[in-house]
Amino acid sequence: MASPSKAGAALTALREDLTGDVFAPGDPGYDEARTVFNAMIDRRPAVIAQCVDEDDVVRAVRCARDLDLPIAVRGGGHSVAGMASNDGGLVVDLRHMRAVTVDPAARAARVAGGATMSDLDRTCQPHGLATTGGRASTTGVGGFVLGGGSGWLDRCCGLAVDNLLDVELVTADGTRVHANAEDNPDLFWALHGGGGNFGIATALTLRLHELPEFSIALLLYLPEFGPEVVRTYRDVIAAGPDEASGGVLYLTGPPEEFVPPDLVGTLLCGVLLTYAGGEADLRKLAEPLLALPHVTEIVGAMPYADVQCMIDDPPGMRNHWSAEYLTGAPDDFVDVYCARADSLPVPTGSQQVLLPLGGAIAGGPREFPVPYRDAAWAVHPFGIWEDPADDERCVQWVRDMRADVQPWSTGAVYLNFIGDEGADRVVAGVGAENTRRLAELKRRYDPDNVFRFNHNIRPA
Repeated sequence: MASPSKAGAALTALREDLTGDVFAPGDPGYDEARTVFNAMIDRRPAVIAQCVDEDDVVRAVRCARDLDLPIAVRGGGHSVAGMASNDGGLVVDLRHMRAVTVDPAARAARVAGGATMSDLDRTCQPHGLATTGGRASTTGVGGFVLGGGSGWLDRCCGLAVDNLLDVELVTADGTRVHANAEDNPDLFWALHGGGGNFGIATALTLRLHELPEFSIALLLYLPEFGPEVVRTYRDVIAAGPDEASGGVLYLTGPPEEFVPPDLVGTLLCGVLLTYAGGEADLRKLAEPLLALPHVTEIVGAMPYADVQCMIDDPPGMRNHWSAEYLTGAPDDFVDVYCARADSLPVPTGSQQVLLPLGGAIAGGPREFPVPYRDAAWAVHPFGIWEDPADDERCVQWVRDMRADVQPWSTGAVYLNFIGDEGADRVVAGVGAENTRRLAELKRRYDPDNVFRFNHNIRPA
């Protein structure tokens, strides 16, 4: 750690050199700048560098190295473990780097490192194009893609990382590196699931797909119909095309116009059936679900970018999530899954979600560090609440859901869906053999493990 005089001089120099803003403890705006999405995280970085371009990122990294400070990287700030911040280190904040440029002829988009899903989706939509994005519009594109990337389009368009064409990176020594299938192919491979371990992605180029129409069916049911709803949704997905996706879930009835007033604040079972196509085909697909007794029915075409905003979670809430990836969803699993809903923390924003995989996920490239590709379903207990008094019961419910489904677990997991659950879960997220190769690459690009506020791969 640098001496106070050296640290003071370096901070002064960074304030002068950086085009963007620099915050330190005591500065006006510091507390706002350090706040992340998950209200359970309260960290105090020594320096927050709000970069506006790649030159700023290089300056910030070099400053951190001069002062021997660890670096956290903030894009969307949606990491449930608060990996976008640290105590006593330097945060490279990319939120002012949000430009998205679409090349319709090439069906590609160049996305700056701090862009959110909404920035990407809204820019692509006028062209009738899209790519697999996260299920919330406020998620950062960079962390989402480099961590694998699952969303409503993954069954027909592949995981987000399957659509990664090019990355511009600033490494741990402040060097600019370009990675794609031809340039630095080993590094490019590592960025397909290895997350932020190898540098700061200042820009990514993503493959786009035609998406002229998008449709949804949102149905809510009384919880006693849950097992039948889950089985029916499972069968609809199994018989349907890869364009069908969505999820089946348990939730607290939200205070929305489409929820009967007497069911607001009570446990409900819901289905969101998404379809990369028109309303007529969606309605045929949804017929078995529509035939079940339901209390809410919203069916129709909706712009994809609008669907992406439907389940945005408000900032400032307390969050704890996890996931298990499953070999299948047989009837005995459905019974266990539905029984666990009795302990869902109600009324909170928590959701017990079952997501379909398969399709283009299973058919995607086999060589990347994405070991959950062959799973058929994913359970995602998504705890979100406001009152700290609910911490224990919400966290325990997430743990209990994971424990319940172990008989069907593949052992692999999508790292963006979990917090800091230990080194074994990081291995489960990239694969044991891949971990060894990633560790060797980590030694090459970040031998001092400067980028360790992530699902960390230690240098070999």
